[in-house]
Amino acid sequence: MDKNRQAIELMKEKKYEEAAALFSELIEEYPEDPIGYINFGNLLLHLNDYTRAERFFYKAIELNKFVGTAYYGLGNLYYEQSDYAKAQENFQNAIELEIKDADVYYMLGMTFVYQEQAKLSIPYLQRAAELAPEDPEFLFQHGLSLAQSEHIEEAESVFNKVLELKSEHSDAHYNLGIIDLYNDEVEKALDHFEEALRIQPDHVLAANGKENAKNLLG
Repeated sequence: MDKNRQAIELMKEKKYEEAAALFSELIEEYPEDPIGYINFGNLLLHLNDYTRAERFFYKAIELNKFVGTAYYGLGNLYYEQSDYAKAQENFQNAIELEIKDADVYYMLGMTFVYQEQAKLSIPYLQRAAELAPEDPEFLFQHGLSLAQSEHIEEAESVFNKVLELKSEHSDAHYNLGIIDLYNDEVEKALDHFEEALRIQPDHVLAANGKENAKNLLG
């Protein structure tokens, strides 16, 4: 096993000091290779050392501005610090440089969500859900963005697909309840709110929804 793979395995085992030592050796041996800096940056990011992580990612870009994983690392760094505009820019750069997995599309979509631009998040969250069809959270966030953008029928379809993947998804039930209220199907809404509360008894929004539905039923 080469040092890089060994260091990544050590990270997975939470042996961070040993991983850092190996990444340092790699950087000393191959100072012009951006991969060592990117991996060390990822380790520092994992340890919430944002200032040093940022320096390592930028060093990697200085060595090769076409390495998409460096921009992906920066995107994650800024996302963790709630700087969603900078995170968005870097995730977009990563995608343009052929980082095409579900996670980067999901993260890019979520930067728009947190900037209250739900409509702009839709294509990216949809792509994330297409690339990871078994992940209910990617699908749920896609549905939520559709609902927030007033694509109600499409959102309803997506939330039902979430329940096919994970029947115990309380938030999917809650949002289906809201859609049923919107469509004046109060009894169906009540069923969804009650199911959300069965799954998650402290679901405050579902409790409020249930109370509203009961009042409407009189």
